[in-house]
Amino acid sequence: MNIRISDFGDFLVSRPAGKEAFMGAKAYILNSVSPDDVFILDFSGVKVLAPSWVDEFISGITDTFSNKIEFVNTDNPSVNASLHTVTIQ
Repeated sequence: MNIRISDFGDFLVSRPAGKEAFMGAKAYILNSVSPDDVFILDFSGVKVLAPSWVDEFISGITDTFSNKIEFVNTDNPSVNASLHTVTIQ
């Protein structure tokens, strides 16, 4: 399951916005995800990412689906630092 994070914006900074983004994504993916699917979060096009936003989004996925998550296009320093803060990759 590929999710392009930039579909939610390119400046992603607040916990409420991260929760809202997950709830929107959940409505579209709820019936199309199987337990063995891997979530691939693609951060291309994201300019600013805060740990609070991505924590809400990732927590929503893991709490709801318990699937494995992979991250791609994480070269942006803001994205990289936020993911390290939240996931300790």
